[in-house]
Formats: sequence, structure tokens, C-alpha cells
Amino acid sequence: MTEWLGIEHLFELEGAEVVWGFLTPLLVFIAFFVVQLILPGRWVPGYVTNPETGEPRNYRLNGILVFVIAVIVWATELTGMPRDWFYRSSAYAAAGGTLLTVVMTAVAVFTQPQGEVKNRFLAWWFGRTQEIQFFSGRVDVKMYFYVVGGTMLVLNAWSGAAYHHDRFADDANPGVFLYAAFLSFYVFDYFVFERVQLYTYDVIHERLGFKMFWGGLMVYGWLYILPLWGLAAHPDPGFSGVGRYVWLIGAPALYFCGWCITRGANMQKYTFKRWPERKFLGFMEPQYIQAGDRKILCSGLWGYARHFNYFGEWCFGLAIASVFGHFTNLWAWSYFACILALFIYRQLDDDKHCAEKYGAEKWEEYKSRVKYRIVPGIY
Repeated sequence: MTEWLGIEHLFELEGAEVVWGFLTPLLVFIAFFVVQLILPGRWVPGYVTNPETGEPRNYRLNGILVFVIAVIVWATELTGMPRDWFYRSSAYAAAGGTLLTVVMTAVAVFTQPQGEVKNRFLAWWFGRTQEIQFFSGRVDVKMYFYVVGGTMLVLNAWSGAAYHHDRFADDANPGVFLYAAFLSFYVFDYFVFERVQLYTYDVIHERLGFKMFWGGLMVYGWLYILPLWGLAAHPDPGFSGVGRYVWLIGAPALYFCGWCITRGANMQKYTFKRWPERKFLGFMEPQYIQAGDRKILCSGLWGYARHFNYFGEWCFGLAIASVFGHFTNLWAWSYFACILALFIYRQLDDDKHCAEKYGAEKWEEYKSRVKYRIVPGIY
């Protein structure tokens, strides 16, 4: 089966290495928790209201500092761990991390009051509470997920690139290194604008169940590199001439386009939520529908589609699918397929939340003004 899938190289660990691979996520989770706890951070208010005070909940953010230190430790091999370890152990780590998040979720869910969800499986899957914080809020679980998941996404990608380079040397595929660079920029950009994440779907709506634990830690941190599982074991695709330039310039250009859409849309929404009357970028006049004491933004980038930021994520996924140059290899399309399904689900779920939040009548008015869900003119 592994040979048919083209991932037999991920099952070459033997003896104690298998155990260490299985335990890698546990060691990573502990290390990140300690580092995030002890490093300095800045306290900022978010969008979610603390029910105990009636004021916006405060979050302590130090993701960029944790990220930079983790990259330095990995790159310099300060722990004695080879740079390609995360990639070579990724299949075992995915199994061990999944089992670990099953247990972590059970503790997080079943130590909370029962709430409205009576079915224990659904409670475990979706969660019972939206927020869990430790040490007087010094570590917030959702923001911890993003720090661990984002940093491990980058380290896993570069670990795969290190494996690829060691295996192919002069015949290495430049697309593998571009892929790692894409993810590095994506995550670094997130940490630069970490505060903006406090105004997004996950923090505002998601509860802490297995979907969030596994998704934030393992899917984001380890499984988003699925294209590398199959493609780090393939050399340069062999394009020459104009085709090579189209490939190596076109994929980064598509990625940059997607980043501009997603970052721009998220920043416009963040600006609107904090300063409702301020022009975004100095020229995008905010237009909105008043729904009681709430406002629904429907101009600028948010006038093109109700979830225009997701369109940028899809462009990013297409860039990843094309950057390896192995267009007929299904592994290249694995990330795009996952991200396509994820954001269709999120769009449907978020529309339901918004109809409840703003009122069905106002939401219908908004839908009549902004007709497309994600892709302008198509969907």
C-alpha cells in the first residue's frame, strides 16, 4: 500500500526511532507550552467578550518570538535532532499526535459543564467551551494552537526540503524549496499580524473539541504538508525553456495574489471592527448594513464576496498544487482538495451563525447586496 501511494520512504524508521517518532508531538507540545509561558508577550484585547467582566477578553501574544526561536533551534540542530527528522518521522508523528489529541480533547471537554450538547460524542467532537486559559491567561489554548501549528508547519516543510536536498542534491526540485518558502512567508505574516487572528472565525465561533484540537495542532502542524509526503521523493520535473519560467514564476505569482486577497480582506475586516468609520488603506470607504447595534461590512474587498478571504486561500492552494511541477501527481493536489472542502464548510457554517447574529432579515439584505459566497462571479 505504501509503495502504491509513493510514501514508503516515510516508513523506514526502525526500533527506538519509531517510538521517538510516535512521541515527537508530545515533546513538541510540552516544549512549546513552556516556552510560550516563560517568554515575554504583549496583552491585547480581542473581539470575544469575557462573560465575567462584560469587556473584551484579553490575550497574551508572543507567537513571533516563539516562532523565531524554534526556527533557530531547528536550523542549528541545538537539540541534536537532524534537520530532516520531522519529515522522516511524520507518519509516526501523525499517529502519535492524533492519539494524544484524542486524550487531550477528552480532558478539555469532559471537565467542563455539560451545556446544551447532550450527546457525548458530539460534545467531544465540537467541544463545550469556547475558551480555556492557563496561568491567569498567560497561555490561551486557541492562540497556543496557532503558535504550535503554524511553527510546526514551517519546520515540517523545511524538514522535508532538507530530506529532498540530501536525497537528490543537484537534481533537486526547486519547487520543493519554493513550497517551504510559501509556507514560511504565510506563517511569518500570520505572526506579524497575530492580533488580527483574534477577529477571525475560529476564535469567535469555534468551541474547543476534537475538531479544534486535532485541526489546530496536527492538521495545521503536520498534515498540511501532505503534498510533501509524496513529492519530496521526486526529483526536478525536468521542464526547460519557457515552460520552466512559466512554472517557477507563475506559481509564486499566484501565491502572492492569494496572499494579497486574504491579508487585505482580513485587515479590512479588522480595521472595520476596531474603527468602523475609518477608510481602509486611506481610500476604501466603509459601507455597511446596520443590524441593531451591529454592523455588516459590505464594501471594498468585502463587496466582491461574502467570504472573499477564502478565495485568497484557494489561490494559495492552487499555487501549492502547481509549485512542484508534477501536475498529474495527486499528492500535489491534496492540500488544495482539503482547503477547498474546509472553506466551503466554513462558509456554510458561518452564514448560519451570521443569520442568527444579525437577524435573518438583515442577513438576507446583505446577501442581496453581496451575491457571491467566495469566488466573485462564480460561487
